[in-house]
Amino acid sequence: MHIEDEHIKDKRNAEVHNAEVHIAGTRIKETDTLLFIGDSITDAGRDRTDSASLGSGYVHEIARTLHDRASGGPGPAVINKGLNGNRVYDLEARWTTDVIDLRPTVVTVKIGINDTWRRYDRGIMSPVDEFEACLDRLLADTARKLSARLVVITPFLLPVTAEQEDWFEDLTPRTEAVLRAATANGAQLVRADLALRRAAEQHEAAELARDGVHPSPPGHRIIADAWLDAVGFAAVPDPRP
Repeated sequence: MHIEDEHIKDKRNAEVHNAEVHIAGTRIKETDTLLFIGDSITDAGRDRTDSASLGSGYVHEIARTLHDRASGGPGPAVINKGLNGNRVYDLEARWTTDVIDLRPTVVTVKIGINDTWRRYDRGIMSPVDEFEACLDRLLADTARKLSARLVVITPFLLPVTAEQEDWFEDLTPRTEAVLRAATANGAQLVRADLALRRAAEQHEAAELARDGVHPSPPGHRIIADAWLDAVGFAAVPDPRP
């Protein structure tokens, strides 16, 4: 950390009236916009008619925590653009209007489980190479057009039936594809799969995700904490006396 002269600090503090939070070596101001996009896990029952609705899942938990950590302000603006049932191709179809046009400064993507699930319940395939190419396009397009900070949450599964164990044949290489696309585009990774797997060592899988896919409130909190830990939000003390 650089030590600034007192007069420089005073000048900066006079110009910056809103609270800030610190994130991995950069600062996010209250005027910044954090956008989350994905499937039903991100959606979490949000009210589609209310742009301020965050649902009842991990996005809501993150926003609440950031508000609590903010120094004298509400914390960064948070937008939830999750839609239940979405696969990566659905995200691509709405990416311009639901991401680029909103000009967020931090974009978090959580996608992949439906690309696997549809193979087993409806026979709809999502080849991993095509999935990866699509996700890579979305991340690269966002970095190019917005210069936004990118965050990618890995898909996960906590099997509650014997049949769901077979899903890993598709999900494991898909998760590896998510990791590659995120790394290739300089995105911060949130390993929700690992966090929930660790939690499942202490709890029944159904306690964290009743159907193996959709998190319970404790499951959403685990994802929120994994995001907060990985992205590195922390309150910045108010330097004013």
